[in-house]
Amino acid sequence: MKKDYIIAVDGPSGAGKSTVSQKLAERLGYLYIDTGAMYRAAALKAMRAGLDLDNGSALEKIAGQLEIELVKNQDGLKIMLDGEDVSQAIRGPDMGMAA
Repeated sequence: MKKDYIIAVDGPSGAGKSTVSQKLAERLGYLYIDTGAMYRAAALKAMRAGLDLDNGSALEKIAGQLEIELVKNQDGLKIMLDGEDVSQAIRGPDMGMAA
């Protein structure tokens, strides 16, 4: 029976987690998933909806309505939120803090 593996990489901001993870995934033939981008996309949707980011129940409700796609392209991953490419919009320092 084949086992599927999940490799999680954690560490401080700017440590190179994404770079190492992408290279490792490519070398092993695994799918790279940028969970940080997913959190940032969720924060972007909440901010656009005018939600208080400290309101857990409101965030939980909107989280159930998220449509996030990670699309591999020549540059790495394109982050789609509700059909919109938000790859650049989620990368600012404000989005990092909101996530």
